[in-house]
Amino acid sequence: MRATWCHHVGDHWGKDSLLCNLPFRQILETHLNFQNYIEKLQMLLYLEEIWMKDNIKKYNISDAVFHKEMELFTLEMSGFSENRPSVRQGDILSVYPVGNKEMRYWGSVHSVQHNSVKIKFSMDQFVEGMKFNVEFTVKNLIMRLQHRALELAYEDRLMSVLFPNPKHCASCLCFFLPVDRLFNTQVEDNPRQYQAIQHIMAGSSRPAPYLIYGPPGTGKTVTMAEAIKQIANNCTSTSIKILACASTNSACDVLCENIVGGNEDKSKVYRMYAKYCDSRLVPEVLKAYSNLDRQTFVFPEKKELMKYKIIVTTPYTAGRLVTEDFPVGHFTHVFFDEAGHGLETECLIALAGLLCPMKGQVVLAGDPNQLGPIVRSHLAKKNGMEVSLLERLMKLYTKKKMLKKSFYTKLQFNYRSHPSILQIPNQLFYRGALFAKGDEAKCYSCCQWKHLPKKGFPLIFHSVSGVEEKEASSNSIFNTAEKDMIISYVKKLLQTLDNISPQDIGIITPYRKQVQKIQEGLEIVGKEYRDKPWSAVKVGTVEEFQEDERKVILVSTVHSSNNQLKKDKHFNLGVIRSKKKFNVVLTRAMALLIVVGDLEVLKSDCYWGNYYIFKMSEEESTDIFFLKVRSKSKKSRKK
Repeated sequence: MRATWCHHVGDHWGKDSLLCNLPFRQILETHLNFQNYIEKLQMLLYLEEIWMKDNIKKYNISDAVFHKEMELFTLEMSGFSENRPSVRQGDILSVYPVGNKEMRYWGSVHSVQHNSVKIKFSMDQFVEGMKFNVEFTVKNLIMRLQHRALELAYEDRLMSVLFPNPKHCASCLCFFLPVDRLFNTQVEDNPRQYQAIQHIMAGSSRPAPYLIYGPPGTGKTVTMAEAIKQIANNCTSTSIKILACASTNSACDVLCENIVGGNEDKSKVYRMYAKYCDSRLVPEVLKAYSNLDRQTFVFPEKKELMKYKIIVTTPYTAGRLVTEDFPVGHFTHVFFDEAGHGLETECLIALAGLLCPMKGQVVLAGDPNQLGPIVRSHLAKKNGMEVSLLERLMKLYTKKKMLKKSFYTKLQFNYRSHPSILQIPNQLFYRGALFAKGDEAKCYSCCQWKHLPKKGFPLIFHSVSGVEEKEASSNSIFNTAEKDMIISYVKKLLQTLDNISPQDIGIITPYRKQVQKIQEGLEIVGKEYRDKPWSAVKVGTVEEFQEDERKVILVSTVHSSNNQLKKDKHFNLGVIRSKKKFNVVLTRAMALLIVVGDLEVLKSDCYWGNYYIFKMSEEESTDIFFLKVRSKSKKSRKK
């Protein structure tokens, strides 16, 4: 397919040459459909690759000094762009001593810190303090796997899965699962979860993917895990083989922990990690089920891997199964959790060459109202690359009237948050369809805190008129006044609430420099108050909290003026003017949500403005918030 595509644009392509090419522009600007599927997605991948190759050159360094730490080398760097990880784990770099290009070493990025990268390679003539020139290149394997998946999708006749026609689907339920055979008894009290599992086991949507629309805290991973266990243990066919994927290793771990929670047979389940993963992050319960051998990851023989009924891994590691010549159609079922996070071509890696096309069952779970794929090329984003497979299929199912039980389930019971915390996202993003069903002992545990403006209403908005600051060595911004206020609240929480520990607290802020400043502040306070492990307070960006939850969430929005908001929106930075980030931020808390920010800046945003109005209306016992939401809905209907 690359040869066909290059026929239009030539071998030495760049963004400018592509935009001047008429066939290219015609395909790029046409809506993704059955006819242009392969070619358009290939073009979007090339645009993204061009952006990455151009951008990574900015990080080349002259006269760099490495510091050796065990088997790794640390390189101090600055100027990393927010939310655009130009230098990423697995990227390749070459280094050579200053003045000696002939002595070139190749290595790979092991990890990326705030202002440094750790690199893995061997230098047989390394001397501490020796100066090198460093050149970064993009890891092409990630792109190659996506291109291969596109080609295999066409060859393996997966188009009926990617563009399903309801006339050619089973659309009937011919299986009944007795309640007493459920592994997770929680499902018994949730009709929607139970319904989804019934239809997945029956294959009622085949060959169309079965979609589980799971808003925050509704138990989509629990539903996926129960369906996987039911199929693996109760389906009579001996040929059942299940591939369970998620975009990140942490999401795969959560899914696998749910699968093995009932002490699943170790000969059935295999958690497969890539060799570059950090062995220290493997959950203890999964070590016996994984390819971890001492401190390294090994890749088993194909014959051994094919014995497992359930393999859990990321799509990129699943691509290795195709490379190892797994039989086409080996897997009867492919489950993809958090499917809204990944590119469509990433999801395709887990399907193409692995799924049995006509008899196989695909299950996608996620929420298109939360964070989607990260796309760096503005042109690729503009032409649809950031629309996930889950989001595209939801729109397709709506158009073809396939949003019915045999194809789709929307989960409605929220098991995470206090009703007041859930109220805003429920009204703004889910049309009031969610019901708070969380454990009252957790969700109501902060309702009588003495620092609440109104008892029983666990939301705080603290307006701070701080200043946006930036250090010379970094593009990232921070706000000292907000940092101080956040740390003040953490101190109050840990000193006045016996039922809250550092592990129960999460702090979300959109900028890495603010993350760093808050962590440094907590470290200083921790030296003063040594009775509690302050370092256990999790501080991270919105992206790092997407799959997480805490009893208490504190938010630092950072901005003190509107000057950078336009840039933020263009590059998908910050938490203002981003409805998906706003939704994620507000739905991580179980019992208490504290927002620290500049009132005037936040009120200028329609979503944060609603948060403030809701808080004020609840404290004053008025209906202002609900009136505003309703009037906004009426306006949108008129349009």
